[in-house]
Amino acid sequence: MDDHQHADDDGAEESSGPSPSPSRQGIQSVEIAMTVLLALEQNAGPASLTQVAALSGMQPSKVHRYLVSLSRVGLVSQSPSSGLYDLGPAMRRLGAEALRRMDEVGLASEYLPGLRDRTKHAVNLAVWGDHGPVIVRWDYGSYALPITVRVGATLPVLASSVGRVYLTHLPKTLTDPVIRAQDATFEQRLTDEDIEGIKAGVRRDGVAITSGGVIPGVTSVAAPVFTTGQSLPLAVAIALPARAATQAVLRTVTAELLETTKAMSVELGHHAPEPAASTGRTPAKTGRPAKHRP
Repeated sequence: MDDHQHADDDGAEESSGPSPSPSRQGIQSVEIAMTVLLALEQNAGPASLTQVAALSGMQPSKVHRYLVSLSRVGLVSQSPSSGLYDLGPAMRRLGAEALRRMDEVGLASEYLPGLRDRTKHAVNLAVWGDHGPVIVRWDYGSYALPITVRVGATLPVLASSVGRVYLTHLPKTLTDPVIRAQDATFEQRLTDEDIEGIKAGVRRDGVAITSGGVIPGVTSVAAPVFTTGQSLPLAVAIALPARAATQAVLRTVTAELLETTKAMSVELGHHAPEPAASTGRTPAKTGRPAKHRP
């Protein structure tokens, strides 16, 4: 009997549903064990057997058997005093190693060609540097722009859409010194009230939109990409000619951007749900974008 024919402890065949080809077959008990682990993660702390069963949607007796096996290999631990279950030492080692191996910019970059192809506009990816947001990738679209963007360029925090994303999602201890250094060259000084209004708008809409803030004739829409732990977020922006930035086009572009950055965030391990935009926009149901190697 091969691996695909073994039965789990409930008598179910190990292949997950009808499979037209061997490549689609899997081990059902492994998938169920992962459901138990995800229930522990969802609980965000030690959990009782009853809680794990409720979160995983299974009977406590079945969950208990999986917890016993997971405990034996170190993926789950049980407190001797309280009897509560939590993620175990092997899981922590796996998580730490996964984080060590993760190339956040590389993983996020795989989504950019698809976003460019769907919108037909230029897209770029930025990270936070010592002096503000830094462009680390730029893919030109089908529409000519009056700029030649250099990878490594630093963007203004207040005048650019990418900068406003970081302004909103990073602590003031990081953004204030950069704003003070950049403000000397910023023609229009913004009041504290203006800045708080910008941040409120980005939180409300999920995106920052600027027009002519950095380059005359260019409109930019930017959104954050969230990562794991305390990592600083990435930011993705779409740049389009201001003359093409009608309300209808901006709605479409914004929906594609939000859908893509959500998929990027999931890829990078972010699990907290993002609030839906409240501007009347309805994100296009494009599904998870296909990855493209840069």
